[in-house]
Amino acid sequence: MADAPPPKPLPAPDEPGLEPFWQATLEGKLMLKRCTGCGTTMLPYRDVCDVCLGTELEWIESSGKGTVATWGVMHQKYHPGWAAETPYNIAMVDLEEGPRIPTNLVGVESSDIQIGLPVVVDWERHDDLALPKFRPA
Repeated sequence: MADAPPPKPLPAPDEPGLEPFWQATLEGKLMLKRCTGCGTTMLPYRDVCDVCLGTELEWIESSGKGTVATWGVMHQKYHPGWAAETPYNIAMVDLEEGPRIPTNLVGVESSDIQIGLPVVVDWERHDDLALPKFRPA
């Protein structure tokens, strides 16, 4: 009898500075950071504004809506935890608020994905976090 494959690696929800992001995922909220100086919105792992280099950032809730900017299909198994899902898609989604987020698209065949496809956030739930994925809107 073959051993079960190892689980997929997951991010650490207690990474310093990202606790508000991961806690919000459990509530179905996609949180971003916004610079209070210039208003630029960015992904949550940024500590400095990409535009004005300001460090005064606030948490905001994203609408969870966006469009596919680019995508591809992964055929190679880089980790045994993904063996059952290979091939799978990897996408970059332009959020309404401005940032581009790396993700996977769910609820759609890879052959039906197109650049510009409207999408909305969906959640892959785990014990202590949820991963933002996107599905067609």
